[in-house]
Amino acid sequence: MNSIFVFLVKLMMTIPIMFITWLVLFIGYDQTFLASSGIAVGGGVILFGLLSGMLHSRYLKKNGLTRKEFNYIKKNLQEAKKKIARLQRSVISIRHITTLKQRIDLLRVVRKIYSLSKAEPKRFYKAERFFYSHLDSALELTEKYVFLSSQPKKTLEVQAALVDTRTTLDELIESIEKDLYYMLSNDIEQLHFELDVAKHSIGQIKNSQSLEEVGKHDTK
Repeated sequence: MNSIFVFLVKLMMTIPIMFITWLVLFIGYDQTFLASSGIAVGGGVILFGLLSGMLHSRYLKKNGLTRKEFNYIKKNLQEAKKKIARLQRSVISIRHITTLKQRIDLLRVVRKIYSLSKAEPKRFYKAERFFYSHLDSALELTEKYVFLSSQPKKTLEVQAALVDTRTTLDELIESIEKDLYYMLSNDIEQLHFELDVAKHSIGQIKNSQSLEEVGKHDTK
């Protein structure tokens, strides 16, 4: 749910009613300017709150979530956003050219999982392994890599640790990509179903056209 868009919608619904209320009180009931303004603003605040509650309830119903579930997911997404920001800072600070694609892939998949979960909160449950394990692992590995790679003198042990970290990151990226595919599994199944239906319909049309051509040929 786009919070800015929803806020503007509520504002556009509230302001005209506040203005009409003020006019009725000030002109129709001869209230003072301050009294009319106070009542109109107070009524507007109450209306704004009621609209917020109503729209939020509709949003929860649309996504099949309870208020408790939504708050739980929202809290986890807020924490994930902070971790992703840290991950991005770490990834950008790495100066290893050969791992550039690896880092771009990591950020791309991580952001995609986050954006999908934010847009459709119920998808969060299909990405719990990412939010509770893989994201933390990616953040820890990249931050340690940055720390080790920033050392002025790299011993053989440090260099070996850097190589091992890059290898582990490769494996972790594959796991995170699987998290994304799992999130999209229902969509992929639905797409396959729709493709099968479409192919079946096309096949029926082709068969029908073939029979019509045969019939026309026989009549000649």
